[in-house]
Amino acid sequence: MDAQAYGSKNDRMQSEFQHDLPRLLDRAAKGAGLDRSEWQIQRTGDEQLAVRPQDGSEPRLVDDYIRHLVAGLRHHNAQRVPEARMRLRAVIHQGLVELAENGFAGSAVVATARLLTARPLYDALAAHPGADLVLLLSDDVYRSTVAGGHTTLSTADFTHVTVKVKEYEASAWLRVPMLGAAATASHEPGTAGTGKPAAPVSGEPAAARPAPAAAGTADRGTTNEYRAHQVNVTNVAGSVDARGAVFGFGSAGD
Repeated sequence: MDAQAYGSKNDRMQSEFQHDLPRLLDRAAKGAGLDRSEWQIQRTGDEQLAVRPQDGSEPRLVDDYIRHLVAGLRHHNAQRVPEARMRLRAVIHQGLVELAENGFAGSAVVATARLLTARPLYDALAAHPGADLVLLLSDDVYRSTVAGGHTTLSTADFTHVTVKVKEYEASAWLRVPMLGAAATASHEPGTAGTGKPAAPVSGEPAAARPAPAAAGTADRGTTNEYRAHQVNVTNVAGSVDARGAVFGFGSAGD
């Protein structure tokens, strides 16, 4: 994890970021049923590099942990002026790590650091100013969790990008969780680009948009009367952002 634009903050804001970041990460882990006290964590101001054992809960890290972190950031930032918002770049990678005298060692650590500074992450934050977090999964993590069907996420939620940082070059998968769909990375000369175009995304969740009123009807207030002829059934393929939606369930045939 790394906080965006940390260096441009004044001393007071930097201190607050360093106070708030670990607490947000701890709460997100607790909400996802993960114990951060078991993780080896390297802290550097606005950044944290955490190493955790591979214990079969990796899908929960990719899915639940990020979801709880996004919710925590939304609540945190809603109480602050725009200049004091915390926006995070997040990366998840897997591989062998050696605990060294001054931190962590190993090619997996180097790859994680390169992914964290990848241009597509910066571009996604710039393209989506309302986003509090952007996520990048290494190709190994993406294929073993999302593509493998072990999360509630869909492959359509991610955009393939090629990361080129110094001597490092690899495929990765980008997601802006607030969109509920794949992010669009910018295509500037010399920057990483997407492997495939993303579908157009509205900045307003579908569930938040009011449905049009039926013609010739008026508001009659709330009623518990069952009107079978007024029930509409919608079949949806893929993931849906249903925040604020109301679902009804009934038996078929009656």
